[in-house]
Amino acid sequence: MIKRKEIAEKSYWIGKVDDRKVPFHRLTLEKGTTYNSYLLDTEEPTIIDTVDILYGREYVENLQEHTDLNSIKYIVINHVEPDHAGALPALINKTKNATIVTTEKGKELLKDMFRLKDKKYLVVRDGDKLDIGGKILHFYETPYLHTEETMITYCEEDKILYPCDIFSTHIANEELFNDLATNDITEDFKVYYKLIMHPHRPYVRDMLKKLKNLDIDMIAPSHGYILRNNPEKYIKLYDEMSDVGNINKNGLILFTSMTGNTAKIAQNISKGLENLNINTDIINAKNTDMEVIKEKAEKADVIFIGTSTRYADMIGNIEYILNELIKLDLSDKFGVAFGSYGWSGEGVEIINDYIRKSNMTLLDKSYLIKTTGVDDVDLPLRVKFTPNEDSKAICVKVGKTVGEVLLSN
Repeated sequence: MIKRKEIAEKSYWIGKVDDRKVPFHRLTLEKGTTYNSYLLDTEEPTIIDTVDILYGREYVENLQEHTDLNSIKYIVINHVEPDHAGALPALINKTKNATIVTTEKGKELLKDMFRLKDKKYLVVRDGDKLDIGGKILHFYETPYLHTEETMITYCEEDKILYPCDIFSTHIANEELFNDLATNDITEDFKVYYKLIMHPHRPYVRDMLKKLKNLDIDMIAPSHGYILRNNPEKYIKLYDEMSDVGNINKNGLILFTSMTGNTAKIAQNISKGLENLNINTDIINAKNTDMEVIKEKAEKADVIFIGTSTRYADMIGNIEYILNELIKLDLSDKFGVAFGSYGWSGEGVEIINDYIRKSNMTLLDKSYLIKTTGVDDVDLPLRVKFTPNEDSKAICVKVGKTVGEVLLSN
C-alpha cells in the first residue's frame, strides 16, 4: 500500500493496490485493480470514497498513522457497493465527528447494507455544493452508472472530478497517474466501459451533459489510473462509445382495452421509448388487420403486448393474435407484457405465459436484474384502475428502461 500520495494541494490518494487475480462481477480481473480513496486535508478534512470491505481494517490503520481521525468532518460516498464503501463501517467507528455525504438512495442503502442507522448524514442532490474549508465540492447525481444511488463529486479549486466507477480501469499499479503508466491504458479503459457502463449508455449521455459546464484538469476515479494527462481524451471516448445516434431500433405496442386505461398505459410507455429516439408504433388490436400486426411485429425489436383483465382473463382478440404471433420467428426480439386491472390482474400474467411459449426473449424483472442490475422496475407492468400521475411516470420509466436494453444489445 502507498501510504499517502499527493494528487493536488492538500489532496491525497489513500487507497489500496490489489494485485491479486480479483473476483469481480462474475469475472476475474487478471490484472488486478486498485481501490482509490482520497483525503482532502482542508479546514474540514474530507474523505471521498473508501476501499474494498476486505481491506477495511488495514485502510483505517494506515489512515490514522498520518491523520487525526477525530478531525475528519465529512466522508463522501459516491457509490455504495462494497468495493468503494466497504471500509466505511470500520472508518465511521473511528471518526466520531464525521458526517456521511451521499444521495437519498445512498443513505437508504448504507443504513440497510452496513446497519449505519444511527450515523449523521448529509443528503445531497443534483447541483448541491459543500464548502469544506478551502475547497468547494459540487455533487451531481448519476443514477445507474452503474447503480441507482451513484453520484459524482467535483472539486472547484483543484478542478478534479471524483467520479467513482465512471472513467475507471481495472489495473493494479503503483504509478497511480496515467502519464506514468508503462503501457497504453486505452484498451483497458474501453474494456472497463464495455463491461460496466455500456448497458447504461443513455445515462452516460446524461452524465456527459453535466460535465460540459465543468473545467476538468484531472479525473480521479475509484479504480485504476488517475487521469491527469489529457482527461479530455477519456471523456471523448465515453462520448463516442455511448453514442446511440446511429442505432435504429423499433418498438411495437399492441393492446386491447375496455375503458381506455390500458391505452393510456401504452401511450406513456411510448413516451419513454421515444425519449430514446426509438421508433414506436402503437396499435389497438381491436380494429387492426392481422397481416398488418404481423408486418409490424417482424420489423420490431421489442413487442409490448397489453390487455385489461375481465373475468380473470385477457379481453378482445388478443389471445387470437398471440396464437398467431407465436407461430412467427421472433427469436431476435424482446417481449413485454403490460395492462390495467381492477382486482387481481390475471390477464397480464397470461400474456407473459404466451411470451414464454414464443421464441421471443421475455423481458421481465428477472431479466433486468440479471443483465442491467436495475431492480426498481417491475415487469410485467400492471397498473390498477386509471393511471394517475405516479403510475404514468412508472409507465414512462418502463419504456425508457426497455429502450436502454435495446440500445445496449
